[in-house]
Amino acid sequence: MAKKSVASLQTGSKRLTKAIKMVKSPKTGAYTFVESIMAPDDVNDWLNKN
Repeated sequence: MAKKSVASLQTGSKRLTKAIKMVKSPKTGAYTFVESIMAPDDVNDWLNKN
């Protein structure tokens, strides 16, 4: 499962997006959240990456 945050971050002339991905641990089965700030074009690639 993955969730893209609604808020966009703007720093100077660059537009950035904060993406949050829920990752299941193979050892314990618990879910953790991984956050990353990137360009809006890269979000889908990052979310689909295993």
